[in-house]
Amino acid sequence: MIKFIMCCTRHPDMTREQFQDYWLNNHALLFQKFADTYKTKRYVQCHTIDTPLNAGIRESRGMMQEYDGVAEVWFESEEELMSAMSSPEGEKLGAVLLEDENKFIDHAKSTALIAKEYEL
Repeated sequence: MIKFIMCCTRHPDMTREQFQDYWLNNHALLFQKFADTYKTKRYVQCHTIDTPLNAGIRESRGMMQEYDGVAEVWFESEEELMSAMSSPEGEKLGAVLLEDENKFIDHAKSTALIAKEYEL
């Protein structure tokens, strides 16, 4: 099992609340509508909460500003993800998702990675 993880920063014209609302109530529904195209096993959104704990953690470690949220999309394997994304349907879906992401995500201040989870 592998994960596509995206650490998201909101579009500069949005509040965190607007970003999280759009992400949960619009983008998630769009993604779920096509989840079978990408053969996803699970889709999770982690929304950053407003708490002084975030500032304390950052300051104690000299870290950068926190992201507004993190998405995890689970796949059976790297090969299965690559196959689904490179299919004609997957390429079309990728363009649709990117167009929607541009409405609420600042990609220049966000990042993504493929990872393997180790439960300890």
